Amino acid sequence: MASATEATIEDSSQTGSVFKMHSKDGHFHRQKSTFRSFITPSSVPNSPFPAEKGRYVLYINLTCPWAHRANILRSFKHLEPLIQLVTMDGELGPEGWFFSGRDGTDSKDPLYGYTKCKELYLHADPKYNARYTVPFLWDKKTETIVNNESSEIIRMLESAFDEFLPEAEREESKGERGLYPMHLQEKIDEMNEWVYEKINNGVYKTGFAATQEAYESHVIPLFEALDRVEKHLSEEGHYPFLFGKYITEADVRLYTTLIRFDAAYFTLFKCNVRMIRDDHHYPRLHHWLRNLYWNHEEFRTTTHFEQFKQGYVKAIRRDIVPVGPVPHILPLDT
Repeated sequence: MASATEATIEDSSQTGSVFKMHSKDGHFHRQKSTFRSFITPSSVPNSPFPAEKGRYVLYINLTCPWAHRANILRSFKHLEPLIQLVTMDGELGPEGWFFSGRDGTDSKDPLYGYTKCKELYLHADPKYNARYTVPFLWDKKTETIVNNESSEIIRMLESAFDEFLPEAEREESKGERGLYPMHLQEKIDEMNEWVYEKINNGVYKTGFAATQEAYESHVIPLFEALDRVEKHLSEEGHYPFLFGKYITEADVRLYTTLIRFDAAYFTLFKCNVRMIRDDHHYPRLHHWLRNLYWNHEEFRTTTHFEQFKQGYVKAIRRDIVPVGPVPHILPLDT
């Protein structure tokens, strides 16, 4: 079995701190992913993880935006016949993510009968002692986790399995229509970096801040970054999607945070300067979000508002799930 690199964060399920999301300085610090291998096209010589039909399993839950990225890509690339999907409960339990069978999720792990995410991590590496996160890709053949870093998982899903798809659906055939086209890669990478730091992770740094100083040091940059996205969408060649006429990886990465914004982060994470549906401030960003949700099935069918509201309520150790906003997302023609 593959071994995870040495972790720097203790096993929270043993210390009782699974719900403690901040450090002593009052700031939220995200754990670095530790399984970082890659699935490659089968033509790559000596690859330990070559693409094969039915060999790999994607583990997710319906609350996590990082897992949502991977779920969207699996659907967008029509990889359902190639990669099995296993869905855990979206509530964070005392030992981390678990299986319950609620809301259409799996009642137990279909491979080993496990009931906790923790058990899969320890199956892969008995010495693993950090948080048990989703998403991750599991290899049935070597019985280990290939990768648990969402940004790398979606890169694999973008093209590693293309040999099993019709030629027209392969990234090399799409040209400028690709998810990560050659002529945009530098710009996509640059945008991904600040969107991750200020928005994707910014909502967590805001929501899990334990001091006023920590909170304000993150909520202000968060809304400055949202203003920056609105300005970006106003520039030539950046509409209706972030880089023009076609959906790219950058759209997927931003969507999974912003579709949760009004329904969860605004209230539960105190990201409450304004909502995305504020058409006075975010007319283009709001349209961009509704366009992806209403016009692209892969985005809409993988979005579960009630589940992620319930999941976040439990993550902040509360019991009352907010009813609003009503509706969770406005119609496209408003």
